Amino acid sequence: MPVAQRRHSIDHARFAELGTDIAVVPAHGHACSRRLLLKGESLCSAGDMFRTLHVVSSGDLKCFVVSHSGAVQVTGFPIAGDIVGLDGIGTGLHPSGAVALGDAEVFVLPFAQCEMWSRESAYGQHLLMRTLAQETVRSRRHLLALGTMRAEQRMATFLLDLSLRYGRLGLSRSRFVLGMPRQDIGSYLGLTLETVSRLLSRLQREGLLQVRGRSIDLLDIPALRRLAGELTERRCAALDPIVDCMGNFAIPPS
Repeated sequence: MPVAQRRHSIDHARFAELGTDIAVVPAHGHACSRRLLLKGESLCSAGDMFRTLHVVSSGDLKCFVVSHSGAVQVTGFPIAGDIVGLDGIGTGLHPSGAVALGDAEVFVLPFAQCEMWSRESAYGQHLLMRTLAQETVRSRRHLLALGTMRAEQRMATFLLDLSLRYGRLGLSRSRFVLGMPRQDIGSYLGLTLETVSRLLSRLQREGLLQVRGRSIDLLDIPALRRLAGELTERRCAALDPIVDCMGNFAIPPS
């Protein structure tokens, strides 16, 4: 089985363990539906009315904004477990677009039902507030990287962040597939395509990682942390899913 296909299957298995089996999603009560996305298909576009949040169940997406001059800036790479659309809550419009980098699947959560869920459930309110807080922290960390870090530090921070996020899904923290092309990585990190390729080659020569196409092995995570300026290892906490195995909004664990 190809690496990409194997990873896609792992996502499904891990979500079943977390309580988010996408095979059965009823359409009644507080249940949410699901949506299949083909590679290159748009999930939402900047300026669209904000009505729903989306939880990625498998695959990789890219979020981006487009300037008035037409320049595209990548703002994130949602993977399994991430929520897309939080930035539309404030204005009622999606300020950014999202597109599938490969075949993907998402849960569709009408925001009106999210609000009802959070009013009815203190646990649901806690999950939503925690998710918003985590997104704020991630955005600030990224802005800090763009504003203060050298190119090699940005790359190390990016790889460590992916490592942490895959680890939270129960996947390998040291071996994974980069679902995004290098040009998009460059856009996200404020680097040129040539710089991204040069940095990966340099880190490989120095023995910190090994690259095979889009497959990457992190050979020396402590060294990457030192390069990124991280004094302590960030915790790899397990995810609390927003939806359960029936597609219903989560309830407190017993």
